[in-house]
Amino acid sequence: MIVVAGESLIDLVPQGEGEPLPALLPRLGGGPYNTAVALGRLGDRTAFCSRVSTDGFGEALLAGLRSAGVDTSLVARGPEPTTLAVAAVGADGSAGYGFYAEGTADRLFELPPPLPEEVRAVAFGTCSLVLEPGASAYERMLRREARRGLLTLLDPNVRPGLIPDPDAYRERFAGWLPDVSLLKLSEDDAHWLGGVPDGPRGPAAVVLTRGAKGMTVRTRGGVEVSVPGTPSAVADTIGAGDTVNAALLHGLAARGALSAEGAAELDGAAWREILDLAARAAAITCSRPGADPPYAAELTG
Repeated sequence: MIVVAGESLIDLVPQGEGEPLPALLPRLGGGPYNTAVALGRLGDRTAFCSRVSTDGFGEALLAGLRSAGVDTSLVARGPEPTTLAVAAVGADGSAGYGFYAEGTADRLFELPPPLPEEVRAVAFGTCSLVLEPGASAYERMLRREARRGLLTLLDPNVRPGLIPDPDAYRERFAGWLPDVSLLKLSEDDAHWLGGVPDGPRGPAAVVLTRGAKGMTVRTRGGVEVSVPGTPSAVADTIGAGDTVNAALLHGLAARGALSAEGAAELDGAAWREILDLAARAAAITCSRPGADPPYAAELTG
């Protein structure tokens, strides 16, 4: 089983072009939430670990997980409201966000008991590792599960508007790396963080995404492989990186490599296949409004 730990929220996506006050369409979202849904749609046994509001948005978020086949038994509930993210979509489909996250349910996440023995990997990222007090609980969970031998995926998915002290965050990020097996960064993330981490104490594998230009993996075992992006008509890029996370984990699981050692030891041909799958999956997500990752059947053939 794969566990995805982090926030769920509601993306408010503007409808119509050129309107000074466009209508906002609510969409289920949040980086970790999208990753969990994408994994479920790909057919992987997946559980979501978070704290979700008991309000109407929270009920809709849980229903979305269940419809994708995601186990919600690790989800805590709270009466606080659901976090809202107001998206601004550029002419090229890229998305920026403004967050309404003060006093919301997911911020109050508390460290759960150790994950079940059947869990092989756990993924973290985005707002949940920034917004306290929950961020410290997720950090403790990352360290604990890494030291139990689970594969850990980290996608920082940096949202600068949520980070009041960039230097303190960069230092904290560097402190996570010894406990990260697989790091996924966008070019924007890497630029903001000061470069792509490297070295013997870093992750077993680092995947750098470059949007339509594709992505590259570099492993501790000396493999470096790049694949081009998959062309698509872009509606927006919401959820594309989260879909990549899911495809990476799905590909590793399919090859029996869902461990730090497995990710480091895979050869270039296997990584090329995994990255190609991730590029194709992300292209499908980009072709549809909001975070709407593909099902396994859409990636066959």
